[in-house]
Amino acid sequence: MTRPLTRLRHALTDVVALVYLALCTALLGWSIVVSVVDDSGESMAGVIPLLATLPASFVVGVLPDSPAMFVVGVVVGALVNAAVIGWCARALRRNNVQNG
Repeated sequence: MTRPLTRLRHALTDVVALVYLALCTALLGWSIVVSVVDDSGESMAGVIPLLATLPASFVVGVLPDSPAMFVVGVVVGALVNAAVIGWCARALRRNNVQNG
């Protein structure tokens, strides 16, 4: 039986999970740039990375209101979702090999 950290590493290094993490990183970077450039203070760009990392990014709602906590919520949400995506992709591939 493999250890949980080994399973987590395998899930997070799956190609599909890495693509998802790259997309979330790009969305987070884009939203930060748009929010910094927008001088009106009414930018809604931060909603996009939150939607991309639901449901785990709901943790942002209970964190103190600051830009750093927004980033923490999106990062935690992206990592949790990437682990689930990687685990599912590996399980589907393993099932395909056994049945094929």
